Amino acid sequence: MIKQVKQQFFMVAAAAALTLSATAAVAAHHNEDITVTGKGEVPYAIDGRNVVARSGTGLCWRTGYWSPAAASSTLAGEFPVGCGCDSDIVAKDKCVAPMAAAKPMPAPAPKPMAEKIKLAADALFDFDKASLKPEGMAKLDKLAAQSAELKLEVILAVGHTDRLGSAGYNQKLSEKRAAAVKQYLVSKGVEAGRVYTEGKGETQPVTSNCMQKSRKALIECLQPDRRVEIEVIGSK
Repeated sequence: MIKQVKQQFFMVAAAAALTLSATAAVAAHHNEDITVTGKGEVPYAIDGRNVVARSGTGLCWRTGYWSPAAASSTLAGEFPVGCGCDSDIVAKDKCVAPMAAAKPMPAPAPKPMAEKIKLAADALFDFDKASLKPEGMAKLDKLAAQSAELKLEVILAVGHTDRLGSAGYNQKLSEKRAAAVKQYLVSKGVEAGRVYTEGKGETQPVTSNCMQKSRKALIECLQPDRRVEIEVIGSK
């Protein structure tokens, strides 16, 4: 008789165990509710809120309607209810949100382009002067028009002289010539805050073999040293 009672108790206990989910692979936080949103026969016991009933250890109570197919098809939100109760049974791809389509990368911003223009000072100014000649104004008119077609970042005007005269005098002359270029460009619509000037005086010659004794010949030989270099940086 005792043996029979023990057998019956074992069968009841086994049946109760089978009503629990056969796996301990539950939601990462088993205290979080799994709310069934799908309609029809539900494979797990639910309460009046449609929340799946669980054991004290977080295992989901199965109903007689339970099957792997039902666990994989009945929804709890956007995923099958089995994702939270029987994640080892439900296909992994059903329990992961689909990857959002990658947004197209924005077109790269146009890279600023830099153009350096060397204008002979003799074409802009009379010898030893800092006032622009009509010929020089015409060249700067063209430069201002080209700059207007750009998203202008900066214009840098650098004045240079030859070695004739004192270093201090040549430094001031180079600065005055660069300033004259800026003043004219601003008068043609270029923003003053985007034009920077600098004078290098006689410190950066480009000639090397001008040794003429005749002053006129020497002035002619040193002509490349007398220049204004203008660098325009911007993007189209």
